[in-house]
Amino acid sequence: MATIGDVAREAGVSRSTASYALSGKRPISEEVRRRVLRAAEALAYTPNAGARALATSQTKVLGLLAQFHSDEFAPAMMQYIRGVTDTARDLGYDTLLVTEADGARALRRVTDSRMVDGVILMNIAEDDPRLPILRAAPQPGALVGLPGDCSGLDVFDLDFEEAGRVMVDHLHRLGHRELILISHPEHVVERGGAYVWRLRDAALERARRHGITLHSVYGESRQPAVGRMLHHLLDTHPSATGLLINNEAAAAALPSVTYERGLRVPEDLSVIGRYSDEFAATFSLPYSFIESAPDRLGSMAVRQLVRRVESAAARGEPFVVRFISPELVSRGSTTPPRDPAPHAR
Repeated sequence: MATIGDVAREAGVSRSTASYALSGKRPISEEVRRRVLRAAEALAYTPNAGARALATSQTKVLGLLAQFHSDEFAPAMMQYIRGVTDTARDLGYDTLLVTEADGARALRRVTDSRMVDGVILMNIAEDDPRLPILRAAPQPGALVGLPGDCSGLDVFDLDFEEAGRVMVDHLHRLGHRELILISHPEHVVERGGAYVWRLRDAALERARRHGITLHSVYGESRQPAVGRMLHHLLDTHPSATGLLINNEAAAAALPSVTYERGLRVPEDLSVIGRYSDEFAATFSLPYSFIESAPDRLGSMAVRQLVRRVESAAARGEPFVVRFISPELVSRGSTTPPRDPAPHAR
């Protein structure tokens, strides 16, 4: 592996000149800088992270704390992670992914050791035990997800309340009067997944205002339970004409269930999901959906975090809470209801 000394010899300059040319810490003539850069490229030179941290007090690494819960749909979580890692790479940062179950202990270890320049948290709970640790850490932090207390941190999330209202309003305008809402599993709520009840409660309130009957249920996250759950719901509420899905596993399982039952979407059942365009493409989902924008949320969090890492002035700026407004992407899966027809098999 090439060293800074090898680069200096190849470029015909001193070690300090080569170092300054690569770091930009002192003015170097353009001709010398180009020679050093050509030498570094020819030798495939990569600066030593430890040495760089000592010299600059930066590691060029961002910590990403996320967890893969058994009651959540892993492919959906991966899209948020990619949004973070892709943007971090574009900005010149590596990403340290930490998935330890004891998130508070992991966060304290990562921040106390100074192995990262900043931290992004995912899987945010309403009363998240990691937040006091992050607020007290020497590194700045950003959240993808809304906690109960946003003070002292930058927060980015989808406006789930408005998403619930948009879903109900759309079907109300088409004339639907009985709907089913499938949320994430109840365990997600029990550990503080506020995005579940934020969408649900807003949808229920809007349905009441419109005089719509909305059956709200917790879903499943794995087959075959999710398939059985969908069959049971359609059997239990045969007069429902619309289905709202805030559960990626249920959305992915729905095409096979409607096929088995001989149901046509939207002729027999209008459907609106809440997931990303990439998720829809991955599972070939033909349904209209609220774009959850995981890549955009991750990118926003990283860009704000890097601003605070790299600028003392930015560190002193007020913290932000930013929501992405929900966008309903039409795939032709909603239509005015026909006379209610039973869904039961």
